[in-house]
Amino acid sequence: MTAPTQRPKVTEREARQVAEAAREQDWRKPSFAKELFLGRFRLDLIHPHPLPAAEDVRRGEAFLARLKEFCETRIDGALIEREARVPDEVVTGLKELGALGMKIDPKYGGLGLTQVYYNKALALVGSVSPALGALLSAHQSIGVPQPLKLFGTQEQKDAFLPRLATTDISAFLLTEPDVGSDPARLATTAVPDGDDAYVLDGVKLWTTNGVVADLLVVMARVPKSEGHRGGITAFVVEADSPGITVEHRNEFMGLRGLENGVTRLHDVRVPAANRIGPEGAGLKIALTTLNTGRLSLPAACVGAGKWCLKIAREWSAVREQWGRPVAKHEAVGVKISFIAATTFALEAMVDLASQMADEDRNDIRIEAALAKLYGSEMAWLMADELVQIRGGRGYETAASLAARGERGVPAEQLLRDLRINRIFEGSTEIMHLLIAREAVDAHLAVAGDIIDPDKSLSDKAKAGARAGGFYARWLPKLVAGPGQVPGAYAEFGELAHHIRYVERTSRKLARSTFYAMSRWQGRMETKQAFLGRIVDIGAELFAMSAACVRAAHLRAADDHGREAYRLADAFCRQSRLRVEELFGRLWANTDDVDRKIVDGVLDGSYTWLEAGVVDASVDGPWIADATPGPSTQKNAHRKIP
Repeated sequence: MTAPTQRPKVTEREARQVAEAAREQDWRKPSFAKELFLGRFRLDLIHPHPLPAAEDVRRGEAFLARLKEFCETRIDGALIEREARVPDEVVTGLKELGALGMKIDPKYGGLGLTQVYYNKALALVGSVSPALGALLSAHQSIGVPQPLKLFGTQEQKDAFLPRLATTDISAFLLTEPDVGSDPARLATTAVPDGDDAYVLDGVKLWTTNGVVADLLVVMARVPKSEGHRGGITAFVVEADSPGITVEHRNEFMGLRGLENGVTRLHDVRVPAANRIGPEGAGLKIALTTLNTGRLSLPAACVGAGKWCLKIAREWSAVREQWGRPVAKHEAVGVKISFIAATTFALEAMVDLASQMADEDRNDIRIEAALAKLYGSEMAWLMADELVQIRGGRGYETAASLAARGERGVPAEQLLRDLRINRIFEGSTEIMHLLIAREAVDAHLAVAGDIIDPDKSLSDKAKAGARAGGFYARWLPKLVAGPGQVPGAYAEFGELAHHIRYVERTSRKLARSTFYAMSRWQGRMETKQAFLGRIVDIGAELFAMSAACVRAAHLRAADDHGREAYRLADAFCRQSRLRVEELFGRLWANTDDVDRKIVDGVLDGSYTWLEAGVVDASVDGPWIADATPGPSTQKNAHRKIP
């Protein structure tokens, strides 16, 4: 019997230090969302709505037209769902179309699309097959192309980007069987072998595209030694290298065509020239890549919202109950209004953040994270409401509906496919913590040493002086602002009162955060439920801002302006109700009671409550053994021609 994997022994504090070292420390560019959490409503950073260049629009629209025709004529989403695999000829066709190189510079054979049009392309493909949208997104958003674009050497770009733009699929390998959002415990190793190579050993889990990939980004720990600073490091690895085995192709409740697996690396020799960045920079590379890479997921959520709205509209107009179309019944109508208004706002968030990413004049790390968090949560709610609107037909599969002579609407499939988005690329809980950390960065910068147990009394005193000066200047600005002036933001017309609300509420949010830090100090990081509500309020305020700015832009462009204003108004009214509820729950909640219940559950006090059921789970360890060594499994890797 093999011994269990020996993972690095890491304390909670050490794990936090690893995560802290990986995040970007400086704010060299302005951030609308960062300022929003600080009570400073910088409308000038997003209004007037930034616009893409005319040439970018021309190239983007031309590609979308070709892609739409391909989706309509060459992709059978029902077949992919039924057979749980994307046909090779579909992937080959997308390669020929240039879809693998949407974000890669034309000088390397790519299309060089902007983030805005890349996202629109993902939403389009994802509407016909979410699994195929995930394949393209994993390849370009977090796979090899983006890290190389940001951190690769010229030699690496010349060697790999032409392949990635035209023929080669890439995958990102970070997660391990016992390592998820806590990378400090990463066990895969990359041991230097002379000056020109590393030898990789380890097991990676949930490797999206890993089953069919040609090139991999692998995160591995380099041991610290003479001449090697060590740390988690990123490598480009050929997927067919000796010692790499795809041991299993995973199956999921949704995204049935997803090529996601378990990959074992044993004595895999990788040239030192394939290392991306210096040793120890792997996590920083991963997080920086995700700053814009996260926008691809909410883009898919926008596509899902649009489809939900289309099906809800068509179905609710023909289905009658008690002599009226169901849409005319208020219980159903409020669901349709929620889907329409939320789709409008979510598209506004994604387009705004994407255009800011293209212009590169703002730091969008918080905006992208908020879009991912908000998009994944709201898309799930929209799909759930669509299933409810459809009733029994929403729960029935598309194949069954079609077999008995009705339109095969895959509403239940959408619900299954979307569920992973609340976990992918940072779960909702992790996103709350990540965004909260960025949101309180200004406070920690001036007062962090006060609550740091490792700091000396002298350091604490200096931090106290800094904090006193900062808060003396900052706190008075949170008392009053243009949001209290009845005529402020008049250029937004009937939406002006919503903009004023955002400005007022931004200051209220900042005051609440300050009060919490004063109250809990060093224990603030343990108040995860509180921090989650703070972040959710910020997400709603960002969504309201984006919706109003988009509506104003569409009205100025004479592009469905009246309808856009109506949608923005409805969304803001719905959002404001959610915000007020979240504020109420900041201080009136069951958090303390919940913690006591959890302690009781874990110590076995409530096992009697579990009586009367049979556990249908298949017996086995909760976490699979990932001891390094040669594979004993058949290689499930397959290459798409």
